[in-house]
Amino acid sequence: MTATVLSAPVRRTPAVGLVHLALALGGFAIGTTEFATMSLLPLMARDLHIDEPTAGHVISAYALGVVVGAPTLAVLGAKWPKRTMLIALMAVFAIANGLSALAPSYGSMLVFRFLSGLPHGAYFGIASLVAASLVPAERRTRAVGRVMLGLTVATVAGVPLANALGQWIGWRWGFGVVAVLAAATAVSVAIMAPRDTVEPGANAMRELGALKKRQVWLTLATGAVGFGGMFAVYTYLASTLAAVTGGGPAALALVLVAFGSGMTAGNLFIPRFADRALMPTAGVLLLWSAAMLALFPLAAHDLTWLTLDVFAIGVGGALGTVLQTRLMDVAGEAQTLAAALNHSAFNTANALGPFLAGLVLAAGYGWTSTGIVGCALALGGLLIWAISWKVGDR
Repeated sequence: MTATVLSAPVRRTPAVGLVHLALALGGFAIGTTEFATMSLLPLMARDLHIDEPTAGHVISAYALGVVVGAPTLAVLGAKWPKRTMLIALMAVFAIANGLSALAPSYGSMLVFRFLSGLPHGAYFGIASLVAASLVPAERRTRAVGRVMLGLTVATVAGVPLANALGQWIGWRWGFGVVAVLAAATAVSVAIMAPRDTVEPGANAMRELGALKKRQVWLTLATGAVGFGGMFAVYTYLASTLAAVTGGGPAALALVLVAFGSGMTAGNLFIPRFADRALMPTAGVLLLWSAAMLALFPLAAHDLTWLTLDVFAIGVGGALGTVLQTRLMDVAGEAQTLAAALNHSAFNTANALGPFLAGLVLAAGYGWTSTGIVGCALALGGLLIWAISWKVGDR
């Protein structure tokens, strides 16, 4: 079954490529602030007179905002046109990041990062629905992939830019640039995106109906567990490189670019296969991730092999795009909430993977053990995927 994502008629024919570009710009802004904050922590900690572990709580505050904001805003915005919601979400994101750039204290920074996280999941969910509605059904996943390209390109271009600005003229400018990008997104969406009307019968209760669907929960669980493997390795990549591979800052930059390039390549090419065979592609991606993560302990001892393996692990990040389309198929009329919850699931993965890897590291198994933890999580996601497919067939 193929879900209808935007049944309301539009008032003008949009230039599809320009709409997708405008939506991807928002993903670029979100990806830049999400990943660049990690590299700006030492500078932030010094300026706010706190230690780095304490400063790390601002990342947790952002993630908590994503988990809370995705379902809440999706439900509250059920009676809003999707174009209006996208503009409002990016406006809030711009203001919150602007306030982050001006935060006078650690406490205020926590509040502003939480507020910055609130629009994250709802924006990606609604943007994916809008992007998919503008193309034929057999090209939906590619449309979603174009929106996600903003996020992946941010890991290659946006994060280094924000980090360079932080090192050069101060960490606050990293958040300031994101605020400008978000404001530009709001304007671009207002100009480019088609005007839509609210579907008849759309309301909060209909959106909450997604929570009654078993396939929605199975799809979310597939992402929450299966994607956790990638984060288990990524979080401790710098430490692994320093302790096992023996590389310096230049080597770390190379490996991080390889990871971002892998994610970008995955979102460019994998959706073509997903549009032909959605669930099989998800299963292959989980198998691919499990294999590449299992190779990580061996590859970590050589910079060349490590770089190639991290690139391959990044390719597995296309799972997010594939599962986003899967949710369109299984959510029925509750499209917005299901689409937004996808990003709550991946932020759950972002917490689960590092947590389990941290437990194994604390037990003394060494930095390369993160690959084994990641492999186990990918296989766990594959098991849930298999249950979902079997139940769906039945």
